[in-house]
Amino acid sequence: MSRNKRPLTSSQAMNRAAALCARSEQAPCDIGLKLIKWGLNAGEAAQVLQQLTEQGFIDEKRFAHAFVKDRFAFNGWGKIKIAYQLQQKGISSEMIDEAMTAIDDEVYRQRLTELLCAKWRTVKERDPRAAWAAMMRFASSRGFETTLASDCIKKVTQIDVEDD
Repeated sequence: MSRNKRPLTSSQAMNRAAALCARSEQAPCDIGLKLIKWGLNAGEAAQVLQQLTEQGFIDEKRFAHAFVKDRFAFNGWGKIKIAYQLQQKGISSEMIDEAMTAIDDEVYRQRLTELLCAKWRTVKERDPRAAWAAMMRFASSRGFETTLASDCIKKVTQIDVEDD
């Protein structure tokens, strides 16, 4: 917090956080960090978080489902990367698994294939092993499973590189 700003009171922080949560889904831990940043102590922050949850401004399940949907559709992330990011935000494993069921397997495979087709056009190295490695690194960096990535790369590139 800057030197010129005074810390917010609990009610001011509650109103500000409620307005933020009304605009978009927020993770409870992110709001908790903001409350601390705004000058509340840990007890006050926990109380405000509880009020926000009780009033329906914060819902971990709703956040997890929105996060999965958005990161898959707009960022092109795979399940591994999405799950990792949700874990970093303090979402439980059960909630993550439940939210992941929203991704249809066929749509998931199709999305990876589209991403790999776009990447394949930019791969300059056409040596089969080097091209395969570049495509696998790309799929891995997006958070897609290696077995699925391998199958989709074979389909996109017509390269079948067996492990030695």
